[in-house]
Amino acid sequence: MLGSVLRLRTFAALRHPEFRLLWAGQTATSMAMWMDQVARGWLMYELTNSPVQLGLVHGVQAIPILLLSPLAGSVADRYPRKQQVVVAQTLAGVMYVVLALLIVTRHIQAWHVYATSFAMAIVQTFHQPARAAMVADAVPPRDLTNAIGLNSIGFNVARSTGPALAGILIATLGMASSYVVQTACYLLAVVWTLRLTSPPTAATTSGAPSVSMGQSIIEGWRFSWRNEAVLTGLLVTMCASLFMMPFTTLLPVFARDLLGVGATGQGALLTAMGIGAIGSAILIASVGDRLPRGLLMLGGVTLYGCSVIAFAASPSFRLSLGLMTIVGLAHVSSYALVQTVIQTYSPAAFRGRTMAIFQMSSVVTTLGSMLAGTLAALVGARWAVAAMGAAGALLTVAIAAALPHARRIR
Repeated sequence: MLGSVLRLRTFAALRHPEFRLLWAGQTATSMAMWMDQVARGWLMYELTNSPVQLGLVHGVQAIPILLLSPLAGSVADRYPRKQQVVVAQTLAGVMYVVLALLIVTRHIQAWHVYATSFAMAIVQTFHQPARAAMVADAVPPRDLTNAIGLNSIGFNVARSTGPALAGILIATLGMASSYVVQTACYLLAVVWTLRLTSPPTAATTSGAPSVSMGQSIIEGWRFSWRNEAVLTGLLVTMCASLFMMPFTTLLPVFARDLLGVGATGQGALLTAMGIGAIGSAILIASVGDRLPRGLLMLGGVTLYGCSVIAFAASPSFRLSLGLMTIVGLAHVSSYALVQTVIQTYSPAAFRGRTMAIFQMSSVVTTLGSMLAGTLAALVGARWAVAAMGAAGALLTVAIAAALPHARRIR
């Protein structure tokens, strides 16, 4: 049965053993990350009862990502990516253990949540570009789009199950149990990553290992600015990151105060978003090479903004679940689809650096989260989310009008 499944075009990249290990590790770390979205936000809200601090706990992550992403991308293109990933995964698991112990011993304080958020941002800054660039090392070029689509499927399967699992664990066994499971996910990821074969570094294969780190960073930015497809993908992602994605920061407010469904309901909302995203990811994995990527990016992000507006106005939990599914469908257009475009149009020697710039969209998300929390304190969560969704949709339409070439990206 497994052989029959792997013969399907949707799962073509999984025929390669190296990618199977990489995909399994990515899915495990994604599971831990999405569980942390519920656990960390709920923990902070219980400790402070403040929507502003829900935004600030994500805001502290902006500093290391902003300052270190260019360095992390250059490191991923110059040195063994496998070692970079293993060290990052190990450190992330250690931090989850520390949080679990603090919660169990009842010594947890808000500053602990801030400190571990900051440290986790440093770890993830070096983890993500190296892991993303390793995808192209694990599959032949003909399967690259499929591999990125499969990574998105794994990411969104984790999105659909991780938040629900975290919500159930928090409600039944307490907050610490979620962090114990998250630690186990990272332990599995380390084991699978260690089994990977280390390919030659990009600097070695390009024959330019003597270029200074500063020159390497500048070359990456110059390439991303001059390549129209890469630039368009980055602009679309920045728009979605600033105005649409941050609404998830306020989900504890919606779940507890507006919809009255608690931590379990918040997990269900994120699960619905993940289910919608899985459908889009399967489409990319199956027929990604034949999709009009430019139109899908622009149209999908516009739909993203409109569905966020509708979610903000939703009066019932059931309707909110349906709208979150639509949000998930549109979200892939600003994440997996853009990542596919960037990696497809980037040479191997630049993939670490272009993916590092792509990762910096999370800085924009962090700024958006801080803005969302501040607006929620001033005008309420519903109006804050609706206003940001409307601004994002309008800006996406403006990008489409100002950059007509974007609609022709294949």
